Amino acid sequence: MKNKIYQYIMRSFVFALFFAGMSMQILAQNITAKGLVTDENNDPLVGVTVKVDGNALQGTLTNIDGMFELSCPTGSLLEFSYIGFNTQKAEAKKDMRIIMTENAFSLKETVIVGIGYGTMRKSDLTGAISSVNQDDLKKGIVTSTEQMLQGKISGLSIIQGSGNPADGAMIRLRGGTSLAASNSPLIVVDGIPGVDINTVQPSEIISVDVLKDASSAAIYGSRGANGVIIITTNRSNSDREVKSVEYNGYVAAGYASKHLDLLSADQWRQYVRDNGIKDAIDYGGNTDWQKELERTAISHSHNIFFTNVNKESGYSASFTYMNSQGVIKRSELERLSGSISAHQYALNRKFKIEGGLSANRDNWTPTDNRIFERATNLNPTVPVRDRFGEYTSISGTNTENPVELNNNRFADNSRHRLLGYGKIEIEPINGLKAVANGSYEFNSLQTRIYLPTYAVMEGRGEQGRGQRSNDDSRTYQLETYITYDTEINKQHKLNVMGGYSYTNLMYEGFGATRRGFDTDEFLYNNLAAGGDYRKGDVYSYKGEATLVSFFGRINYSYLGKYMATATLRDDGSSRFGANHKWGLFPSASVAWRISDESFMASTSSWLNNLKLRLGYGITGNQDGIGEYKSLSLLGTTGSAYYDATTGTWKSPYAPTQNPNPDLKWESTEQFNLGVDFSVINRITGSIELYSKKTKDLLWVYPVPQPPNLFGTKLANVGTLSNKGIELNLNTNILKSKDFSWDTNLTVSYNDQEVTKISNKDYESSGFQAGGLHGLRGLSGIYTQIIKEGYPVGAFFGPKCIGLDEDGKYILNTDDKGEPINEYLGSAQAKVNLGLAMTFSYKDFDLNISGYGMFGQKVLNATTMSLYDPTRLPAQNVPDRFVTSGITSPATYSDYWVESGDFFRLQSMTLGYTLPATKNLGLKKIRVYVTAENLFILTGYTGVDPEVNANLALNQSNGQVTTSPGIDMHNFYPRPRTFSFGLNVSF
Repeated sequence: MKNKIYQYIMRSFVFALFFAGMSMQILAQNITAKGLVTDENNDPLVGVTVKVDGNALQGTLTNIDGMFELSCPTGSLLEFSYIGFNTQKAEAKKDMRIIMTENAFSLKETVIVGIGYGTMRKSDLTGAISSVNQDDLKKGIVTSTEQMLQGKISGLSIIQGSGNPADGAMIRLRGGTSLAASNSPLIVVDGIPGVDINTVQPSEIISVDVLKDASSAAIYGSRGANGVIIITTNRSNSDREVKSVEYNGYVAAGYASKHLDLLSADQWRQYVRDNGIKDAIDYGGNTDWQKELERTAISHSHNIFFTNVNKESGYSASFTYMNSQGVIKRSELERLSGSISAHQYALNRKFKIEGGLSANRDNWTPTDNRIFERATNLNPTVPVRDRFGEYTSISGTNTENPVELNNNRFADNSRHRLLGYGKIEIEPINGLKAVANGSYEFNSLQTRIYLPTYAVMEGRGEQGRGQRSNDDSRTYQLETYITYDTEINKQHKLNVMGGYSYTNLMYEGFGATRRGFDTDEFLYNNLAAGGDYRKGDVYSYKGEATLVSFFGRINYSYLGKYMATATLRDDGSSRFGANHKWGLFPSASVAWRISDESFMASTSSWLNNLKLRLGYGITGNQDGIGEYKSLSLLGTTGSAYYDATTGTWKSPYAPTQNPNPDLKWESTEQFNLGVDFSVINRITGSIELYSKKTKDLLWVYPVPQPPNLFGTKLANVGTLSNKGIELNLNTNILKSKDFSWDTNLTVSYNDQEVTKISNKDYESSGFQAGGLHGLRGLSGIYTQIIKEGYPVGAFFGPKCIGLDEDGKYILNTDDKGEPINEYLGSAQAKVNLGLAMTFSYKDFDLNISGYGMFGQKVLNATTMSLYDPTRLPAQNVPDRFVTSGITSPATYSDYWVESGDFFRLQSMTLGYTLPATKNLGLKKIRVYVTAENLFILTGYTGVDPEVNANLALNQSNGQVTTSPGIDMHNFYPRPRTFSFGLNVSF
């Protein structure tokens, strides 16, 4: 027995020694691998997966500084992987330096894209969605956020019709869908729909996703007909650990890039001598009236951004100050903005709460556009001031001194924007997430103007005029939805989402005007001091609208090759008639990744991706339609009457609007066929073919009285079609250790046609637009007609064959000698082009971008009115008029309808990133210089072919107030600017 015990003990001891020895040997063979992982620009990569090759359980992630530490057996092979980069392997060592290279195709396909109420990998999309990241957005001076997208998205037109820094740009996607309602896309900021785009500052944007087709935008139902722009800001928290402070700022100088070439004082005098004009008055001056209104505009902007994010919580804050002068004296935009956001995880990251607040205040001095016409009307020998130092004043129509008109007025406008939101996310089980997002948006616009008693026109004529107005709007929104993600057998992926949305809009405002002031000391601050009060000088208003929605979406993918998406939204709006309060908006789309099929195996060496997409959907448009338009309204009309009972004068009330219980939203159905491709890991792109038809177009139609109580009615009648093709092409032309060259090309073609404007109840042969009211001899002339078979902005008028021997216009006429009204072209551009190139060499970078529009016509009404021989010698004319031989007064014809084709070099930025800044305690220092609007290639003879392209209708009287494509003494000069900027990261 003792022997057995002894043997057992000895045997156990031997085994213990053996395993101890083995353990010592194993420990002796382990190594602690340490190192740094960066990209090709030597920037640290956070969150890179580092694991032992063949052992998925043994690994780690790089930290905020790109460093890692991993204990592993000596001689192990480590694998480094990161989204958008090529996977690399290296032998484990104590001091490692890994430089990861980008995979162009992988980077683009793994980009997370906003799709509305969620996100999705770009590779899984079935609809037409285009994305732009922070690096690709417009560089330079940006006074309105939408300017950053100019030329960056195929099919998206950003038209800046003015150089005034206080003016925004017009946004159109795939040609627009409406005549009387809004044509602007829905703006969604960090998941909040309907936000004013300028609530977001350009420096805060990290990506923009544009939902272009109906299958993508239908999730937003009655607000998605014009497309959806989803903006993600740096306020949207990230799970990546980040601690940083960043400063971005610039200083810029700009000047007017082009002027009308009018006669100088010496040229005017020569003309008078050559033509023997005896009664011409030479005032002795030498004045360039355009340049007298201008200045070198100095602008500067400063932004500081703080962020501190870890795995459980985080916060960020941003503050911006901008002051942008216009090239016209006294015009400028000053903006102060700030934002703050924070988030916190709990319950093992199953619960998340976040909130944020952003606010900004704009102050600007508006410009009286009448100064531009006056600058062309005044004789160049008229001095700005007379010998007594007073502003020179001469007699005549529209010949007021433009410098005085610009200086002798006090105008101060301001706008406040506030956006606050709170968001809760709960994930009770893996794959199931519930989200509630509440927001409040407030906008307030205040206008203030005073024309002193000594000011020309209204000031002197009315003994001073003071005006103030205040317009406020408040929007409350609640967006709640639940999503469920699951994967079955690693083959089937399913995402289901359903939700509810509530939006309430309330707006109100008031305004007052007074005249007859005994003193100018109060300016607009004491309107009661004015003794002249007139009917209509005081007004106020208030309105409210509610939108309630139920929505859902299903995404399905099989093997990553076959994908399908279906959405449905049911909207109920208070804006429309009793018979159409609710609308249903469905969509469906499918995609097939052809490149993953076995029969495509032979192309795998060069074809990285080939995906076919097909989508159909219906979207609506309720924006731009005022509240209570379906109801019968009463208002004050006519002259006051005397009420003998009360002994007072009273205003009579009468119908001002007919009821229309059938009033509803315009609806757009759209087909989209798309192809995504990637070749040799260097060329990626997409091609889109689309056809969309809008029906139930709104317009104001005349109606008989009786049975109607009022003479017009807003009704759904017309149809409009847009068909087109889009190309987006990204190329990585050259890529080496020190040098890279990337390009981005966007091209789109759109053909628009108004296909119906009448039915059995409402008839019209066409709607007049493009009025030339205010131009001498041309009042009552309309240059455009909205009619069936033509696009919006169609010019109609006589064709000019040429000039006769006496310098008179020869117009194409009928047998009776009357000019024939013919189609002369459209203000709608057929082709939009965007081109951007980025070069980098070591620590230098160069970005060049431009955009162009082709196929549109522009009526050069400014030059048309100036080519008038009756203007001389009292006024001024263009230099070319003197030799033109024209002796007829201003006459509208195709002689003045010019091609508006152009390509503009939008910006050129050269930057330098200082190396070895970490020794200074800094992450990055970059300096840059930017030149904007360097040149424009065009045949247009006016100042600039990029003019207003908006159509605006007064829904109260059915009159078109603004028409596209007309250059008519209203162009604020576009500046050419040069700026110096600094980016610093701590």
